[in-house]
Amino acid sequence: MYNQSYDSSHVRELDGAIAKTFMSNVFSWMGIALAITAATAYLFGTDMEMMRLLLSETGGMSALGWVVTLAPLGLVLLMGMGFQRMNYTTLVVVFGIYSVLMGMSLSFLILIYTSASIFKTFLITSLMFGFMAFLGYTTKTDLTKMGSILMMALFGLIIASLVNFFMKSAAFDYFISFIGVIIFTGLTAYDVQKLKRIGSGVEYQGAEMAKLTILGALTLYLDFINLFLFLLRLFGDRK
Repeated sequence: MYNQSYDSSHVRELDGAIAKTFMSNVFSWMGIALAITAATAYLFGTDMEMMRLLLSETGGMSALGWVVTLAPLGLVLLMGMGFQRMNYTTLVVVFGIYSVLMGMSLSFLILIYTSASIFKTFLITSLMFGFMAFLGYTTKTDLTKMGSILMMALFGLIIASLVNFFMKSAAFDYFISFIGVIIFTGLTAYDVQKLKRIGSGVEYQGAEMAKLTILGALTLYLDFINLFLFLLRLFGDRK
C-alpha cells in the first residue's frame, strides 16, 4: 500500500539534510573570508612599512589606498550582477580578493582603536551574530516582512550616512551607528532563514549550488562586518 506520509517525511528529511549541508558550506566560506580579512588587517595594521603603501606623504590616502577603499564595493556588485556569467572558480577567486582588500581597508582601525577594544568588539559581534544566526535558522516565524522593513531601513541608513559625511555631526553619527546595529542584527536572522530556504529549495546540482554557497557566504560576511563596524563606532576606545 502506498504510504504518502512516509514519502512526505522522507522528502522533508532529505530537504533538511541538503539545507544543513548548504548552510555548513556557507558558514565555512564565510569563516575563511573573515580569517583572511582579519589576517590581512593585522598584517597591514601592525607593519608601518606596509601601511605606508596605503597612505600618501601628506597623511591622506595614496592611490592604492583609494583603490583598497572603493574596490570592495565594485567586487560586491560584480559578484551579485555577474553571478550567472561567472563560474564557481571565478567567484571563489573574486571573493578571496575581496576579503584581502577588505582586510587592507580595515587595517586603518588598528591605528584608530585600541587592540583590546577591537578584540572585545569582535567577541561581542561574534556572540550577537551567532545568536541571531541560530535564531534565524531555528525559528518557525516567517521573517520575510521583517527583512523587507530592514532593507528599506538600510537604504535610509545609507542616505543618512552620506548626509552626515558632510554634516560631520558626532551625535548624528552615534544615532546612525545605533540604528546600524539594530538593522544588521535583524538582517543576520533574516538572511540565515532566507539562505536556509534556498538550501532546501534548490536541487543538488554541484556547480550551481556551489555558486549559491559563495553568494550566501558573502551575504553573511557583510552582515558580520557591518555589525562589527557599527558596534566599534559605538563602544570602541580610541587611542
